[in-house]
Amino acid sequence: MNEDNRPFSTPVDAEGAKANFDVNQQKLHSEGGTGLWRQVSNLLILVGVIAVIIILSQVL
Repeated sequence: MNEDNRPFSTPVDAEGAKANFDVNQQKLHSEGGTGLWRQVSNLLILVGVIAVIIILSQVL
């Protein structure tokens, strides 16, 4: 089989994957998991953006 035409046939960089894992672990340790307050605030931001889009589409 011709491996030249397969875009994801290169092996994964083990050191890069370990560094990414370490960064994610440090972030999880320092910030904690996504809590209820963060989810609620994200939802309110999303609703606000959608409301602004709807208001602008009705005005224009």
